[in-house]
Amino acid sequence: MKANNQEPNANELAAMYEQSFSGFSSFKPGQAIETEVVSISKDSVFLQLNGKSEGIIDRADLTDETGTLAVKVGDRLRAFFLKAEGGEMRFTTKISGKEAGARMLVQAFREKMPVEGLVEKEIKGGYDIKIGDFRAFCPYSMMGEKRSEDSAGYVGKRLPFKIQEFGDNGRSILVSNRAIHEEAHLKRLEALKKELREGMVVTGRVASIQSYGAFVDLGGLQALLPVSEISRSRVEDIHAVLEPGQEIEAVILKLDWQGERISLSMKSLIADPWDRAAERYPVGSKHAGKVVRLADFGAFVSLEPGIDGLVHDSEISKASGEGPRGGLSLKLGQDLSVEILGVDLDRKRISLKPASTAEQDATTAKYLGDSGDSGDSDTYNPFAALLKRK
Repeated sequence: MKANNQEPNANELAAMYEQSFSGFSSFKPGQAIETEVVSISKDSVFLQLNGKSEGIIDRADLTDETGTLAVKVGDRLRAFFLKAEGGEMRFTTKISGKEAGARMLVQAFREKMPVEGLVEKEIKGGYDIKIGDFRAFCPYSMMGEKRSEDSAGYVGKRLPFKIQEFGDNGRSILVSNRAIHEEAHLKRLEALKKELREGMVVTGRVASIQSYGAFVDLGGLQALLPVSEISRSRVEDIHAVLEPGQEIEAVILKLDWQGERISLSMKSLIADPWDRAAERYPVGSKHAGKVVRLADFGAFVSLEPGIDGLVHDSEISKASGEGPRGGLSLKLGQDLSVEILGVDLDRKRISLKPASTAEQDATTAKYLGDSGDSGDSDTYNPFAALLKRK
């Protein structure tokens, strides 16, 4: 046994060095590993392999076109073993340049490794791709996350691909860029499955707006915010309340991972006014409202955001002194003083009737704030026009 202060000789040092790499003897070119970034230098990114050893990736391998490094210490990534060189274990995230020899391309095909290629030009049906000294073909249908109208926009770019077919000793290579996007999408989906749950509040950014709702980006997966779930009040024009790029908070109503569908609600974050409707709107009480919708059977009047009541046409006829269905001349946006006839909390419905002329004057003046002016009575009695007969 050696004394504690005795230095190992040259043979022992060599043996120790070899032993430090003995755990990697099973690594084969193209073999994939999932590991963690432990440090970053000017030229290299170091990966955790075991308690004492590290793998190395060229920093340029993980840097985008703007020079921004895509990882930081502590991040986990998927890398592929290239070779042991000069006592270093070299890894990559994609095969490119001088590494893209026939042997590595075959390995990339078998192991589903990404390869980097230059889109040189458009040819019949797709693109001519240069990968190292080899040429490959990428059909239009396999380029981009989705089909683009600007097919020439890809020419001149270096992009990652997956080899779909490798034949004739590399003289027939079919590649797909879309497979890269699909793989990234599945990874994001798996991460979101662990993070999201129904009923939780999430923050997202409006990606696009349709007549029926907005699509919201939740970190790589788009969720639907139906127009009916935006507000407690009726939304007539979705563009008036939302715009692309806007950040919102919403509640997850439903998760359908199989169909990749997520439903959101903004209005669930707003207190339901019907919870206090019976208290605020007792039968016989008078209120000022606004006509928000007209139907064959009457007019819907907004009492507050989220609560509309119905003035049946029979009540309008009574107020105008005409028979059934007579005098229905209310207009959208018109102010109207009403009296509560009934409240159905279970069905969330309120029945209304127009307040009398004198009651309308008092209720509307209270609502608008009577300044004492003695101008035209229509200023304070919006229902007066209904009572005037031609």
